[in-house]
Amino acid sequence: MSRSESSSLTALVVDDEKLAREGLAMRLEALGSVDILKQCENGRAALRAIAECEPDVVFLDIQMPGISGFDLVSQMQGDAMPMVVFVTAFDAFAVDAFQVHAVDYLLKPVEQERLEAAVNRCFERRTGQAAAADKQKLLEMVVSLSGKSEDAIRDVLLTDDIPENQIDRLAIKDGASTSFVPIRDIDWIDAAGDYMCVHVGNRTHIMRTTMKELESRLDASVFQRVHRSTIVNLERVEKVSSHMNGEYYLTLIGGSTLKMSRSYKNKIKHFFPES
Repeated sequence: MSRSESSSLTALVVDDEKLAREGLAMRLEALGSVDILKQCENGRAALRAIAECEPDVVFLDIQMPGISGFDLVSQMQGDAMPMVVFVTAFDAFAVDAFQVHAVDYLLKPVEQERLEAAVNRCFERRTGQAAAADKQKLLEMVVSLSGKSEDAIRDVLLTDDIPENQIDRLAIKDGASTSFVPIRDIDWIDAAGDYMCVHVGNRTHIMRTTMKELESRLDASVFQRVHRSTIVNLERVEKVSSHMNGEYYLTLIGGSTLKMSRSYKNKIKHFFPES
């Protein structure tokens, strides 16, 4: 199994059905690379366990009484939230699962091959997050030593990565058909596991690519990263709101609201100096 060296994943299993919960926990522990910290029978217990145990990943049922799986994800703290793998008997929630940044989506009864693939994805995601954190620490160190801004240093580092020609539309496959989405019509984009959710008006297109690959194909004067997993069309931003905790929220034409990470606030100050 492909995973990060000399470590295992810590996990919670959340399901209101006892047999399903215990069965999944046993199968995960049998892989030898996952340590089950706790099993939770409802969303409230899961929220307490997440705060107490700080697991790497939560294997989460969607349909539960009281707090659903989606409600649970929305109540987690964004910057410290664990990875999420949804486990459910219904496939109607797949797109919604990707939109809340699930690492994977498993259908009951879960096949062993799919379970192992989901665990592998978690290891890959964790490795990627660690690498991104290391790069950010290095960037901060260079900033402190050089006195230059993060944006100025990023511009130097990324100079060789600017594509010669920007695309004017995305080709997004959906089964046997392909949709051609004009770039300028895109409101915002967010990452969902190995997929990207491209939001255009009231529609969401799902395409298999990476944030880095897609960002490199977009015009940086129009599309900017405002979160490690979110790109926004600046022409769609209607209002920028600052909060007491130093975070910003962007309101787009049409009413969508996006949270911007603190580390990206310089970009908003650059494009919206009045904020």
